[in-house]
Amino acid sequence: MSRYIRGRAMRRGAEGGEVPRGGQGLIAQLRNPPGGRNARIMLLALALDRTGSGLWASSSVLYFTFVTHLSVQQVGVLLGVAGVAGIIGSPLAGHLAGRFPVRSLLIGCHLLRLVALSLLLVCTGFDALLPIVAVTYLGDRAAKTLEMLFATRTAGERRAAYQALSRSASNAGYGLGAGIAAIGLAVGTHGAYTALILGDALSFVVAAALVWRTREPRDNSVVEVARPDDTAAGATAGNQPAARQANPWRDRGYLRFVLLDILMNIDDSILNVGLPLWLVNHTSAPHALVPAFLVINTVMVVVLQMSVSARTEGPRLAARAVLLYGILMFVCCTVVAAATRGGTWAATVVLLAAALLVTLAELMRSVSSWELAVLLAPQDARASYLGVAGMSSSVQKFAGPPLLTGVVMAAGPAGWIALGAVVAGLSVVQWSACSRRLRMLSPPRPEETASSPPRPKETVSSPPRPKGTGHPSPRSLADRGRREDRVADGDAGTTWDHDVHGSGKDPIVRR
Repeated sequence: MSRYIRGRAMRRGAEGGEVPRGGQGLIAQLRNPPGGRNARIMLLALALDRTGSGLWASSSVLYFTFVTHLSVQQVGVLLGVAGVAGIIGSPLAGHLAGRFPVRSLLIGCHLLRLVALSLLLVCTGFDALLPIVAVTYLGDRAAKTLEMLFATRTAGERRAAYQALSRSASNAGYGLGAGIAAIGLAVGTHGAYTALILGDALSFVVAAALVWRTREPRDNSVVEVARPDDTAAGATAGNQPAARQANPWRDRGYLRFVLLDILMNIDDSILNVGLPLWLVNHTSAPHALVPAFLVINTVMVVVLQMSVSARTEGPRLAARAVLLYGILMFVCCTVVAAATRGGTWAATVVLLAAALLVTLAELMRSVSSWELAVLLAPQDARASYLGVAGMSSSVQKFAGPPLLTGVVMAAGPAGWIALGAVVAGLSVVQWSACSRRLRMLSPPRPEETASSPPRPKETVSSPPRPKGTGHPSPRSLADRGRREDRVADGDAGTTWDHDVHGSGKDPIVRR
């Protein structure tokens, strides 16, 4: 009975009805995150890792141009190959996580990135840089997938709240790294670029040391429900052979979710590529406005991510957030298309509004996409499924910029409106498919679970009727009513008598 109550409470939390500690501030929740000590250490490691990533991401293109003296075409090929390697990193990490400890794999990814980044200081030729940068990006994407798996197992049913905290910590770290990189880029010397690379390498060392201090997480997201054989839901009986693990590459429904999720990540390319290029080439807004897009994005994510996650936690709310994402993206693209009309001030206001809208869409997508990826995956193969789900972000980063520059912007304002309409339409398809799959995977209702143990057909037999009457006496009706109530409530005083053959007889009610 206690397992049933616990399982019911866990399901109620998973549906977003109860969000513990929702009233605490961001700093308080970072000190006491879902998952306890493991989560607190991991959030610190993640913030330091992203600080180093901010150092490198802000200076990598200029480093390849002014220090290693690569041509524009070579830099493009270098980043393109690195993007493909990043796509491979996510499913590879998921595959390995199903066979080896996540903690050890994550430490290995940090050390791999450390070695690859250190080689940049001694390798300057294009042929040597190509595999080094590819390995760096592969390790980066693999590390992010492993961090997601670590969080899923550590935070359990409150994984959405943990994801919101990790997003806030990541953006704060990334913004700090970009700010430090700006100082180095202003100096512009070879030593300044070397210092930025060493700073990124140092972040990998510290992150690996912090992960080493954690304990290997266990998957705490199984919902326990009372069973007739006194086993929890999702557990395999000891006398039964384990079923073959599900394969995400053969799960058409999940692959469709991942495929649609690629375009559901287009907000990243719009913010970092679409808005700056549209401002420079198609509007009269000042070029100094471009950094404001990233400032708006960083501040809003740090401040609002926890509040948004509390409203998108659980299956139903996460699926509905997909619809809201489509609406916000359609409005955002329409606003961007309108930026070509009017003067400088009008274009400035419109583009700032577009940055606000695309950030709101990102807030919805960042939590709901991850939550749905976890909920739609089978429990016994979650690592490999989440590895495949991580490909959507990598594919978008690789294909999103060419889509915007070669198709959307080439078509002018009509291209933006068409993009918004496509994203909104696909969000409806994604919502419908996710809702249908969630209904298929949803656990049984509490009342069905409570009545699941098999009972004999004669639930309660009535006492012998008095001779000469066609109906039971009032006292017998009252006794039978009390006994039925006790049986329905699962009273411990009601037992079932069995004969030597195991056939059910009338219940014996202890008085």
